[in-house]
Amino acid sequence: MTQAIKTIPKNPALQFPPFDLERLLKTTLNPQKKEKLCILIDLEKPSDIVEYKFLKNAELPVQKRAYDVFYQGLRQGVMQKFGLDACDLFAYKATGGSNLELPTNLTAPDGTVLEFEKDIYPRYQLILCISTYSATAPLTAAAKRYGFRGATMHGMNDIIISSGLAVDYNEVSRCAELLRKGMTHATSAEVDFEVKGVPYHLKIDLGEQEAQKSHGICHDKGDIVNLPAGEVYFVPIDASGEFPIKFEEDGSLGLMHVSNGRVDKVTTLSGNPETAKKYQAKFIADPAAGVLGELGFGTQVLPYSHADIQDEKIFGTFHLATGRNDHLSGSVTKEKFKNLKNATHEDILFSSTKTPEIHIKQVRLKRHNQIHTLIENYAPSHYLLRLLKGP
Repeated sequence: MTQAIKTIPKNPALQFPPFDLERLLKTTLNPQKKEKLCILIDLEKPSDIVEYKFLKNAELPVQKRAYDVFYQGLRQGVMQKFGLDACDLFAYKATGGSNLELPTNLTAPDGTVLEFEKDIYPRYQLILCISTYSATAPLTAAAKRYGFRGATMHGMNDIIISSGLAVDYNEVSRCAELLRKGMTHATSAEVDFEVKGVPYHLKIDLGEQEAQKSHGICHDKGDIVNLPAGEVYFVPIDASGEFPIKFEEDGSLGLMHVSNGRVDKVTTLSGNPETAKKYQAKFIADPAAGVLGELGFGTQVLPYSHADIQDEKIFGTFHLATGRNDHLSGSVTKEKFKNLKNATHEDILFSSTKTPEIHIKQVRLKRHNQIHTLIENYAPSHYLLRLLKGP
C-alpha cells in the first residue's frame, strides 16, 4: 500500500510496497527505447572498479548497493524491458564534499580512462549517480548544457531502498504540489529555537518567490532529481538572527550568527570550541560558503534512515543549507567561491532524531499578510495537514 501523507501515523513501523526498480525508474525517469544509461559511483581509487575490486571492500556499502541493486538489476532484465541500448558502470574519484565539482576523468570496468565532457555527458541520455558525496549541483549544471536527465542518490542504504525508493512517486509529487501551493509566494519565514532553555531566533526573507518542490519526477531533458525526493524549498533572499547547529564531526553544538543573508560568525554552545573555530575560519576566508542558500521542508511520511538524503524529506522536519545553490535556481555558483574546495552545498537538518538537543519551538511562514505555523515541536501543523486534503 502506498504511503500517502494524509495524517501522521501513530505506528512508527510504516509499511511500504516492495522495492521495484522498474517501477521506480518508469515513474521518475520514464526511460525510452534506444536510450543509453550509465551509473556513476565515487571511489577513492577509481581504478578499483577494474574487475569490480571495490566489491570486496566492506567500507563501500553505497557503491556495492549501486552495483547489486541498480547495475545488476538493470542488466538482468529491467534495461531490456525499457529497450535501453546501454547500461554501463563507471567510477570517478570521490570529491570529498557535498556538491563539489566532479573530476575530469572516470574509469570503466575494463580499465579505460574516460572524460565526462567527451565520453559521458554527450553519449548518455540517462545518468544515475549513486555515491558517498552528493553530486547534484555539478550534474545539474552539466545536464543543462548537454540535455541528459537523471537522478542522484548519495548515501543510499537499505532503509532508503525499502522505503524512500519504494514509494509511489506520482503520489509523492501530488502531495508535494499541494504543500507547495499553500506555501508559495511567502514573504518570510521565522524559526524559534531553544537550547537548554535559551531562545534563539532566525528570520528569513523569501521575497514572495515561487516555492519550488523536489518531487522525484524527471521526464524532461536537462534535469536532475535527488532521490529520495519529497520537499518544498525556497532560496532565501536575505536572513538575519541566529540558529544553533549540531556539528556532525563531533556532536558539539554551535551557534551560527546570520546577517545580510550569510553566516558571518560561529560561536560554541557546548563541546569542542575548535570545531566552531574551523567553520568560522572557512566563512571568513570564503564568504560565499556562509551564504544561507536554502530553506526546505520535508513532505513524506518515512522512517528515519540516519542519512540526511532521506531524513530531510520527512514530514515535520526542515533544513537550512549554506553555500552553493545554483542547482536550486539560486545565484551562488562555483564561481562565487575563492577556493573551489569550499564550493559545497551543506544541508543542516533539524529533526527529532538527529538534533534532539535543539528544541524547535515553532516555524512560521508569513504569506498574503497571514502568519501560518508550519512546524511545532518537530511536528507538522494543522495548516500543513489541511493543505494535504486538497482544495
